[in-house]
Amino acid sequence: MNKELMLTLVNSVIKVDRGGPESRVGKLLDVGGDHFTMYTKEDGVVYYKMQHVKSVTVDVKGGLDQDFEVPENLVWHKGDAFKNVIPKFRNQWVKVNRGGPEMLEGMLNEVENDYISVFSKDELVRYSMFHIRNISYGHMKHAKKEDEQEKNEGGKNTGARKRN
Repeated sequence: MNKELMLTLVNSVIKVDRGGPESRVGKLLDVGGDHFTMYTKEDGVVYYKMQHVKSVTVDVKGGLDQDFEVPENLVWHKGDAFKNVIPKFRNQWVKVNRGGPEMLEGMLNEVENDYISVFSKDELVRYSMFHIRNISYGHMKHAKKEDEQEKNEGGKNTGARKRN
């Protein structure tokens, strides 16, 4: 996708990609030089890198889910380059990618020109900046579910060994 095309769609309801774990429906909020920002019901504000978006569907006849309101006081970070927006999420809970094997939620620790570091459970994961498809911050839906599951299991031994 290119910036000029995406700028014509600001404030429109769009669907990013046709399906799969990265696909989302939301309202396009802003367009930067290499990324765009949209608001979704599932994840709140999501920053997508345009180089990874395969298609954008525009809601012409009202077929896309429009049953959500963008909060009037919604704040999002703006920037011309994706790599200049991400440092604003440092030390906050982030979700990198929407699904699939490369999805991760955790605390954003470090942001460099070519990678980011995310603390997730007992691991420090480094993502290549090139391979980040999208990112959101401050949304802890999945983390809360995992914490509740662990409490419900009452600390059962899962067979994993604790590292020293």
